[in-house]
This record gives sequence, C-alpha cells and structure tokens, in this order.
Amino acid sequence: MLRPLIPGDAAAIRAIYNYYIENTVISFEEQPLSLQGMERRIRNITAKYPALVCEEAAEILGYAYVNTYKERASYRYTAELSIYLKKGREGKGLGSKLLSGLFEELKTTDIHVLVSGITLPNERSVAIHEKFGFTKTAHFHEVGFKMGRWRDVGYWELILKK
Repeated sequence: MLRPLIPGDAAAIRAIYNYYIENTVISFEEQPLSLQGMERRIRNITAKYPALVCEEAAEILGYAYVNTYKERASYRYTAELSIYLKKGREGKGLGSKLLSGLFEELKTTDIHVLVSGITLPNERSVAIHEKFGFTKTAHFHEVGFKMGRWRDVGYWELILKK
C-alpha cells in the first residue's frame, strides 16, 4: 500500500535511511540522523512536495520523495528525487511501485524537471531511473569522500512536462 509520508513515520524512515548512512556510500551523509532531525526533514519536505511510503502489514518498506533542487528562484520548477528501500527489500518491485505513485502525485504540481544524483557505481539505482525515462546528463569524478575512498556521482534527469 502506498500512502503519504507523515512525521509519525520518522522512526521507521530514520531506521531505513540511517542504514544507508552507516553502511553504504549511497548517502554522502556520515552521521546518523536523530529522530527529531528526521521529523524535521519530513515536515519540511511534505510542506512543499509529495512524499510516499510503501507499507505492508503496518511495516514501512520504503519511501520516495522530491525535494528542493537548489535554493535559487529560477530552479523553482525543478526538484530532486530520492528513494530508499529497507535493506533486503530491493529487487521486489517496491521501488517501481513507489516511483509510479510519486509520478502520479507530481502531475498535480508545477514541477517540470526531476534530477537525481547517484553515487557510482550503483547498477540497481541506475536501472530503475532509466526504466522510468531518466537519462544520464553528468558524471562528476571523485566529488565525495566516504568510507576511505573518493566517490563519483552521476546525475540523471527527467523532463516531466513538455
């Protein structure tokens, strides 16, 4: 079941996201988020943009949202996409379900372009973005340093409204 993300989901979302902070290079954050920090993020994001969770038997299995791409006014029709699945739930169609639902929600907004940054390599993330029509537009070499190594980041974009 898909439903809107709410601040009451913060504990479950925090557990999913902190796994990626602590164990992967998918997020460039290095310090786990507090419950209050995650609640604040959820309130800030959902005040302006759509955000969804995928829930099964009252357990949150993943979430997807868009957020501000850059603060400058001219970027107001562009948003950045993020999607995270609970460890072990990858490859089961949940990401596709979340993105399909999020794209439906985006039809009611004035968002024109979505961008998504992906730490490379990440075949699974690249595949789902390209499945939904995103195209690679940039590759930045060694722009992040995490877990003792320099990391590349690629950027994908999707024009929603032509």
